[in-house]
Amino acid sequence: MVLDINEVRESPLRALFQRKGKVGVGDLALFSRQMETLLDAGIPLTRALYTLSSQVTNRTLSEILTEVAQSVDSGMSFSESIQNYPDVFPSLYVNMIKAGEVGGTLDEVLKQLSDQLERDKNLRDNMRSATMYPLVVLGFSFVVVVAMLVGIVPIFMKFFPPDMVLPLPTRIVMGLSNSFRSFWYLYFLGTIALVYGIRYYLRTPSGSRSWERLSFKLPAVGPLLYRVVMARFARTLSTLLSGGIPVLQALETAGPASGSTLVSEAVAVTSEKIQEGKSIAGPLGESGIFAPMLVQMVSVGEESGNLPGMLGRISDFYEEEVATLAKGLTSVIEPLMVIVVGCVVAFMVISMYLPIFLVVTSTGG
Repeated sequence: MVLDINEVRESPLRALFQRKGKVGVGDLALFSRQMETLLDAGIPLTRALYTLSSQVTNRTLSEILTEVAQSVDSGMSFSESIQNYPDVFPSLYVNMIKAGEVGGTLDEVLKQLSDQLERDKNLRDNMRSATMYPLVVLGFSFVVVVAMLVGIVPIFMKFFPPDMVLPLPTRIVMGLSNSFRSFWYLYFLGTIALVYGIRYYLRTPSGSRSWERLSFKLPAVGPLLYRVVMARFARTLSTLLSGGIPVLQALETAGPASGSTLVSEAVAVTSEKIQEGKSIAGPLGESGIFAPMLVQMVSVGEESGNLPGMLGRISDFYEEEVATLAKGLTSVIEPLMVIVVGCVVAFMVISMYLPIFLVVTSTGG
C-alpha cells in the first residue's frame, strides 16, 4: 500500500548532462548476438535480458532492456515488450521476434537478425567512408576561405589606391570580403534557413522522390547510393522470408526498411498486385525502380521455391559492389577535392596580387 508519493525534479543542467544517447545499429547487432548465445545455452529469456542489461555499454539500451525484462516478467511476450520502443527496435526486428516466438526458434531468429544488422552496419560504414573525406575537405576549405576574406583580403585592400582601376577578379573578392564582414549575420541566417528549408523539403514525399531520382543519377555517387538501397531491400526481405514471415507482411516491412521512398511506394503497389493474384517479379519489374538482375533473380527464386536464398545472393552481390565502389570513390575523390581547394585558394591569392603585378608591369614598361 502506497503511503506517500513525492515528485523528484531534476535540474535542467543535470538532465542536459545525463541526456540519453542513441542506440546504434552496432549496439543492436551486438545485443542480438549475445542474446542468441545466451538462449542457445539454455538461459531463460528474462534472465538473459537482465544479464545483458547490466553488461551492455550503451546506457540507453541498458535501461530499455531492464524495462523489457520487467514487462516480460509481468506476462507480456518479448515481441510485445520491444514494440514499445520503435526508435530502438524497428518493425523488421519486432516481426522477426514475433515469428520466432510463434515457431519456437527465437535463438535462430536472433542469429539471423544479428547477421542482418551486421551487414547493414557494414553498408553504413562503407557509405560513411566514401562521404566523410569530401565533407571534411569541404568544411576545411570553407574555413580557409572565410579566414582569407576576413583577415587577409582587408590587408591587401589598404595597398590599393582609391582611384585605381582594379581587375574583375580582384573586385569580386573585395566585394565578397566587404559584404561578409559587414553582413556576416545575414550569411549566417541565410545558411541556416537554406539548410532547414532543404531538410523540410526532403522530408516531404515529393521532395524525397525528387531527391532520390536525382541522387541515383549522380555520377560516381549515384550507383553507390542505388546499390545500397537494393542491397538493404534484398537483405531485409530475405531475412523476413527466412524467418517465416508471410510475403505481404515481409514486403510491407522491407519497403520502408530500404530507406527509399521510391522503393517503398513500388513495393506497396507490388503488394496490391500480389493480392490480385500476380507474382512478385512482375510488378517489381513494371515499377522501373528495381534493376533487371534483381527482378530476374526474384523470378527464378519464385519458380524454384528458393526466394530467400536468391534474395540473399542478390544482397551479397550488391554489398560487394558497394564495398568496391566505396573504395574506388574515395581514391578518386581525394585528389579531386585537393585540386578544388587549391583552385579556390589560388583564385583568391591571384586576385589580390594581380593589381600589384599590373602596377609593376606598367611601371617597368
